[in-house]
This record gives sequence, structure tokens and C-alpha cells, in this order.
Amino acid sequence: MKAVFLDYRDINFGDLSWDAFEDICSFEAYSESTMEEAVERARDAEAVITDSLTLDESFMRRCPRLKFIGAAATGYNNIDIEAAGRLGIAVANVPEYSREAVAQHTIALLLDITNRVSVFEEGRMTEDPMKGIPTLLHGKTLGIVGFGSIGSKVAEIGEALGMKVNIYSRDKEAAIASDVVSLHCPLNEETAGLVDREFISKMKDGAILINTARGGLVDEEALADALKKGKLRGAGLDVTVNEPPEECCPLLECENCRITPHVAFMPAETRKKVLDITAGNLAAFIKGQRQNRIV
Repeated sequence: MKAVFLDYRDINFGDLSWDAFEDICSFEAYSESTMEEAVERARDAEAVITDSLTLDESFMRRCPRLKFIGAAATGYNNIDIEAAGRLGIAVANVPEYSREAVAQHTIALLLDITNRVSVFEEGRMTEDPMKGIPTLLHGKTLGIVGFGSIGSKVAEIGEALGMKVNIYSRDKEAAIASDVVSLHCPLNEETAGLVDREFISKMKDGAILINTARGGLVDEEALADALKKGKLRGAGLDVTVNEPPEECCPLLECENCRITPHVAFMPAETRKKVLDITAGNLAAFIKGQRQNRIV
């Protein structure tokens, strides 16, 4: 069997081995691919691996030998699952691989807002002492939107810091009105633009929003307005609608918005886990077994 990894750029920086794949099949890997390059590279392959490349029905039909698509990620909204099912193409993903890493980054963003570590230089107080005074999280409330693997880990850390956790699926009003609201839900038709002006209006004045899930969950214009007007104290984002954010992104103008370039999942240990599980999914498929299958 021939397998092709179409876009490994954000997973393997040259610090990880491809042995897990090369041990089970004929394997090629490309840092990135345009759609036309992807079709050409996958035309005679039975399996393709992708991190974020959009694989629609047209792509699948143009690759007649295709039998397996491996999503080298937990999310698979970039793959037309219905089309894959109709065409008899198996799809498998990598669930829960980034639980600890994304939870850690979530708390790092929160602490950067509350403890203002990046504000200080060389141990000196800022010109405005009030600008750098830390905020105590103990006793504050933490609203978790999406109480899956990552959300539950963030809740665990929040409780260790002395925070009271409110879970969105159990009490929407309490979760939205928490001191900190952290997003960990998937992006789909129901959740797209979830954090809009109405959602923000229900948030507590001076609250903090953290998003390490998907940029499309948030109306960026609405969030920027809330940050500029002081409705929200701050926001910590590892994801944006466009990545990297375009120059016209209103959030870039907000001093109280911390944006990192979708790096929460990037510790070497986590990226290695992605490759190992993705290869394992493919090996299971070759053996006629199901592992982490979506369809």
C-alpha cells in the first residue's frame, strides 16, 4: 500500500522520525501541498494523511485508488465525511492526543492575562503600577464550554487553582456568566459564531474569554468591540478565524487580547503522539481492523 502525507508542516519540523509509517507501507511526505499538488501526489495512493488540507468529494473522486484518509488531528471538519462514506473511503482521526498540551496552554493564556508576566521587564514595575497587579484566580468561577477530554482537564487544573467550575452543558447561564469562559467545543454548524454579541452581552462585566479550540467559534468583530469598550477584561486566543490573522483582523488592535499562532498542540511529545497514532490507525486499516474510525 502507498500512503502520502500531504501537509505535515505543523507536525514534523524535522525533529521526528517517519519510521512508524515507513515500517508499514510505501510512504511519501510533503510539508505542504496545493490542491492540484495534492491530487497529483495522491493519484496512485491508497491512503492519504492530512493535518488541515481540505479534502472534498472532488478530491476523492480524482484519486480513484483512495481507500483511507487519516486525519492527523482530532478535528476533521476539513474532510467531507459524507462523501467519504458514500465512496467507501475509511476516515480515522487522532482523538484526545493534545489533552494535556492544550489544557496547559489554556491556563498559560489565562495566567498571562491575570498575572501580566509579559508586561514586566527586567524585574521593574511598570510606569502604571495598576497595570501589572496580578489577579487572584482562587475563588473565581470558570465556565467550560465543551466538557470533553480537554475541557475536563482544564476544569481539573482550574479546581486545583481554587476556581469553581461551571459546565456549559449543565448550566449555560452560570457558565456564560463566569469570571473566565474557556472554549473547548468542536466547530460545526451549531457552534459556528457561538460567541457573538448576544453571548458576550450575557457574560460578566470584566470577564476573560479563552479560546484554544477553533477560531470560527468567535465573532471577532463582536469580541474586539467588547474588549475595546471594557465589557471584557481580556481574551487569550490560540486560534483565529484566519490563521495567521489578516492585517484587518480587529483583534490585532486590542492591547488586552493575547494571540498565539495555534501552537497549543505543538510540544514534541504531543506531535510524536499524533504521528504514532495516525500510523497506528493506518496499520489497523491495512489489517482489516477499525481504530479511531469516523467512517
